[in-house]
Amino acid sequence: MKRSTDRILTTHAGSLPRPDDIPPLVSARADGQPYDKQLLARRLRESVADVVRKQVEVGMDSVNDGEFGKTNFTYYVRERLGGCESRSIAPGERTVVMNISARDMQEFSEYFAGRDFFGRPMRAGAVPAGGLGTENLAYCVAPLKYAGLEALQLDIDNFKAALAGSGAAEGFLPANTPGTIEHWLRNDYYKSDEEFLFAIADAMHVEYKAIVDAGLVLQIDDPDLPDGWQMFPEMSVAEYKKYAMLRVEALNHALRDIPAEAVRLHVCWGSFHGPHKHDIPLRDIIDIIFAVRAASYSIEASNPRHEHEWAVFEDVKLPEGKVLIPGVVGHCSDFIEHPELVAQRLVRYADLVGRENVIAGTDCGMSRVGHASVCWAKLAAMAEGARLATRELWKRG
Repeated sequence: MKRSTDRILTTHAGSLPRPDDIPPLVSARADGQPYDKQLLARRLRESVADVVRKQVEVGMDSVNDGEFGKTNFTYYVRERLGGCESRSIAPGERTVVMNISARDMQEFSEYFAGRDFFGRPMRAGAVPAGGLGTENLAYCVAPLKYAGLEALQLDIDNFKAALAGSGAAEGFLPANTPGTIEHWLRNDYYKSDEEFLFAIADAMHVEYKAIVDAGLVLQIDDPDLPDGWQMFPEMSVAEYKKYAMLRVEALNHALRDIPAEAVRLHVCWGSFHGPHKHDIPLRDIIDIIFAVRAASYSIEASNPRHEHEWAVFEDVKLPEGKVLIPGVVGHCSDFIEHPELVAQRLVRYADLVGRENVIAGTDCGMSRVGHASVCWAKLAAMAEGARLATRELWKRG
C-alpha cells in the first residue's frame, strides 16, 4: 500500500456515481433473472475504464472501479455466497430487524416516519429508514460457500485493464466484512452467531485473497462495526464492545494468510442522511478498529457529527507503521468543500499522527451525493486541498 512519503496522497471510500443502465443489469444477474450477459460485460468494461480515467483526472492517487459490478449489500450477498435463498417474510413470521437508526428513532420518531433507508422521503418499494423491507430477503439455509468467482473475476479483469497505463498510483477493490454481511443475511442454518460469522469469514476469505493475489489493495468495508451500536439500544458500551470484538475476530480469521500491508479498513456510522445524535463515539471503539489486521484505517472525519473526533488522536496513538485515512470531504451535503478547509483538516491530522501517516479520503461512498457532477467537484476539491496541505507540511521539513 502506498504511503504519503513526499506528499499527501488522495483516495476515497469506494462507490462512485454509476451509469443508469448498469444497476438493473447487475441486479438481474445477482437475482438469477434473465439479462444480456454480453451487454453487461461490455458496459462494465467501458464504464470502469471511464471511471478510473475520471479519478486520475481529478487527482486521485489510489483509485477503484467505482463498485460498478455491485449494486447494494443485499444483492452482493446473494451473488457472492452459496447456501442462501431469497424469500419474503411470511405473514406472522417472527424476525429481528437490525435497525441502524434504532437509538435515533427513539428520540426522532416523527423525523423518520415516511423516510427511507437513506433518510429520503419514501417512494414505492423503498426500504424503510434504518431497517430492512419485508420482501426478497436473503436467508442462509445451507452451509455457506463462496459462489462469486465469475463476478469477482470480471471485476478484477475490468479494473486491471482500466488501471494499465492510467497513471494511478495504486488500485483498490472493496469487499464486505463478515459482520456487515451478517446484517443483510438471515441465519436459518447455523446454531450460533459465532458459528455463522466464522462460516461467512471462511467463505469470504476466497474473495479477499483473490483481490490481493491480483496485485490490488483490499478495502474491507465495515460500516456495521460503528453503526451496530444503533441496532442494540439496550446494550451498554462494554456489552457492545464485546459484540463488536467477536465480529473483528471473525474478520481477522477471514484475513488469515493475507499480508496486512495489502489491506485497508473503512468504517462509518451507517452514513445515512439523518440525525446521528446517538452514534457511538470514535473514542469508545478506536481500540476495536485498530484490532483489525490492516495497514490503514479510513474513518469519517468531516461531517457535523464526527469532525470533532480528530481530538481523539491527541491521546490515542496510531499504531506503529499504520496509516490514517480521514474523510476530509463528505457525502452528507452537496456543498463543495473549500480546498483550504480540506488542507486545514489534513494538516490537523498530520500534526497529530505524522504527515507520512495520513492519506486524504472521504467519509463514505460519494455515489450518495445529489449529482455525479457534485461528486467529481468534491474529489477535485480534496485533491487541491491535499496539494495545499503538502506545501505547508513539507515546507516545514
